[in-house]
Amino acid sequence: MTTLDGAVVLLTGANGGLGREFVRQALARGARTVYATARRPREWADPRVVALPLDVTDADSIAAAVAAAGDVTVLVNNAGATGPASLLDADLTADLAGVRELFETNVFGPLAVAAAFAPVLAANGRDGRGAALVDIHSALSWLARGGAYSASKAALWSITNSLRLELADRGTQVVGVHLGYTDTPMIADLDVHKEDPADVVRAVYDGLETGAHEVLADDTSRSVKDLLSQPLTVMYPELARA
Repeated sequence: MTTLDGAVVLLTGANGGLGREFVRQALARGARTVYATARRPREWADPRVVALPLDVTDADSIAAAVAAAGDVTVLVNNAGATGPASLLDADLTADLAGVRELFETNVFGPLAVAAAFAPVLAANGRDGRGAALVDIHSALSWLARGGAYSASKAALWSITNSLRLELADRGTQVVGVHLGYTDTPMIADLDVHKEDPADVVRAVYDGLETGAHEVLADDTSRSVKDLLSQPLTVMYPELARA
């Protein structure tokens, strides 16, 4: 398990609605410093929050972040993007540029950040507070109704499972997080039930501090995971009608 009391947290995608809540609750739980990163970081009023530029798809940007934040004990891979609703979308170019771009942000970016900070986490986790990597997935990691987005989150889920095993002997806790629709600007136009970001982040940090490997942050993610053991026609009734 990893405590946030006295921790140094680095959060990707800090400008979004979920990102801001991750910052707020980390400070409320006693984090000493929060590196709030984004491609164009915003200003923060709290001196404990350090605005840091980070583009997860750019190797030089990641290297600069590691150099600037060598005291990190908790890394939260929260940055992400939406993408084509269909893998066969007519707007995709012949080389699948839209899908490739989405995977750069949602898959290869988080992996590159995790790999770059893995030695930092291993070194800083020896002080008794522990160290952790938190990857934000989605209920759509398990439910293929989001087209390219679902595919990218499924890939990140698999990567997180592998990283959990690879980092175990380095003393780094790895937490995979699944959640349904959450009330953030990214999905403001969707007319669906949305979870409160405060509830989602609270569940994530509770899991982190109690030693969880995985957090199902809401009823949506729990119900979708329950369906994974069922025949595909239960999860996708249209297959039975085809």
